[in-house]
Amino acid sequence: MHNHFLTSAFTFILASVAGHLFAEEKQAWTFIENSEVKLGVKKSSGGAIGWFSLAGSDQNLVNHYDHGRLIQQSFYGGPDGSKWAKKDWVWNPVQGGDYQGTAATILQFELSGDKLYVKTKPKHWATGEDINEVVFEQWIELNASVAHIRYRMTYSGTVSHPLHDQEIPAVFVDRSLETLIIGQADGVQKLHPDFPNERYPTPKHWAAYVDRENFGLGVCVPQADVLTCYRVAKPGQKGACSYFAPLARFAIKPGMVFEYDCYLTIGSIEEIQSRFERLSKEK
Repeated sequence: MHNHFLTSAFTFILASVAGHLFAEEKQAWTFIENSEVKLGVKKSSGGAIGWFSLAGSDQNLVNHYDHGRLIQQSFYGGPDGSKWAKKDWVWNPVQGGDYQGTAATILQFELSGDKLYVKTKPKHWATGEDINEVVFEQWIELNASVAHIRYRMTYSGTVSHPLHDQEIPAVFVDRSLETLIIGQADGVQKLHPDFPNERYPTPKHWAAYVDRENFGLGVCVPQADVLTCYRVAKPGQKGACSYFAPLARFAIKPGMVFEYDCYLTIGSIEEIQSRFERLSKEK
């Protein structure tokens, strides 16, 4: 496992403070909402998901501190001579933008009721260059208390990249969500991740971060059997967050199209577990 990259890729306590250059009033949001949940994509961060809350609530559980947070697509390739905060880095298209605060480019944006489509040209996380050989697509639909996201990455480049752990997707939530819950065959596993990265199997393909009242945000990715996770800083500090990413391990090759489904929900541990178990039976 390339733990160095997954550990460092989205750890922003120091380096990303310098990249946090855009003010709140300059951020552009689009929201979709039904009677149960509210979801927002951040147009000033490549259209990545930056908000998920109960309907009518101002308690957003997604961490959107910079372009590397959010809930978003991010992929890894081979060494390319790039450096992130003076560290040797790799080819790394990111949906939100780069670490210095430059947003990725939205190529297409369509809103229809409680459905949303975004096509994005990603940025190289370290260099800030447009990665023209990659297109990210994101289809979002609200179904009662569950948001269904279909992600697609299309690679038209000529370079064959090496095998790598890939985040499907990267998930950043508020630091107050301190307990990681992982669905197990006989119930749930409760953990309190630290730093650096920890790695756990996800036999039921879902996990959630919850607060001290057992309320939080859950993510189900049927294609993922393992996740990586960490938590950094203290609530209220710049860069503080709780993170996990369901993982798939593959190499990005010319002509590749990678597509997967992701489901988000919000509520108590029991509600999250019940919804994802019901979802699993429907598949």
